[in-house]
Amino acid sequence: MKLKLSDFDYHLPEELIAQYPLERRDESRLMVLNRETGTIEHRIFKEIIEYLHPGDCLVLNNTKVFPARLIGKKDKTGARVELLLLRNLENGIWEVMVKPARKVRLGNKLVFGDHFTCDVIDNTISGGRIVEFHFNGDFYEALEKVGQTPLPPYIKRPSEPIDREYYQTVYAQAPGAVAAPTAGLHFTKELLEKIKKKGVKLAFVTLHVGLGTFKPVQVEDITRHQMDSEYYELNEEAVRTINKTREAGKAIVAVGTTTVRVLETIVDRNGYLRPSRGWTDKFIYPGYKFRAIDHLITNFHLPKSTLLMLVSAFAGHEFIMKAYKIAVEERYRFFSYGDAMLIL
Repeated sequence: MKLKLSDFDYHLPEELIAQYPLERRDESRLMVLNRETGTIEHRIFKEIIEYLHPGDCLVLNNTKVFPARLIGKKDKTGARVELLLLRNLENGIWEVMVKPARKVRLGNKLVFGDHFTCDVIDNTISGGRIVEFHFNGDFYEALEKVGQTPLPPYIKRPSEPIDREYYQTVYAQAPGAVAAPTAGLHFTKELLEKIKKKGVKLAFVTLHVGLGTFKPVQVEDITRHQMDSEYYELNEEAVRTINKTREAGKAIVAVGTTTVRVLETIVDRNGYLRPSRGWTDKFIYPGYKFRAIDHLITNFHLPKSTLLMLVSAFAGHEFIMKAYKIAVEERYRFFSYGDAMLIL
């Protein structure tokens, strides 16, 4: 049966969209879906260790959200402008979104701090701009002083200091994401240590999450949807760990849809990986044959989103839509700061 966009819609009361994180990351709720038995359990996230076994491999995305939202002014008029950094094209040159777009033109100089400015040097097809930044020292260090953490559009409040810490995984290392790989937000350093002590291996991939993660699918025939490209890296150490897990017949557990997309971009027909870096626009929807992963940890995703389509491909459309209906009835918290799901 060919699925349409409307097949991925569901009713979500607005009050179930989490606006703030829990104080304790691993105290979020965990819905456990077993594909083999068709059963659903309700647990607490820190109990996930019970489902991980010695020799298994937990694969996590170590991208780091950077303060990509800039509020500044035009140097000549003092008019307020807002930038959202999307993609690093080369040293100091970025693709950005601007507000108000009609007021920011080629040749404008924008000021965000005493030593942090940019020149608008080009337009993009999508209505954004190409800008060249001028700053002292390291770009990301300079950005930390003037930028704000960008929050998803469904979080209806301004960014606060708490978001700097909480909208970031505890293992984030590689700056470059404008949105967090949210399945990983539930892990604490203590929980990861317990998982390692149990004999579970950790492997890290990098995928810099872009705004495309929130891009709505607008075609009823979902096969015609085009994903935005996002930069990824998978190094030799991670490949060796994951491939050895595959050889030993143990489970590869992906943390988040971004991790899945990296692994499924690179995997060969036998389920093995190779070191790689580049850009992926991998779109996974029902009918897809998974080769790289055995289990998936994920959050609850927006209606009609590519993320919901990916988890439906992994667990089965009917099973996922049943689980989401139960999640609404049981008052689970949804989206980035919400609760989690483990699909076995």
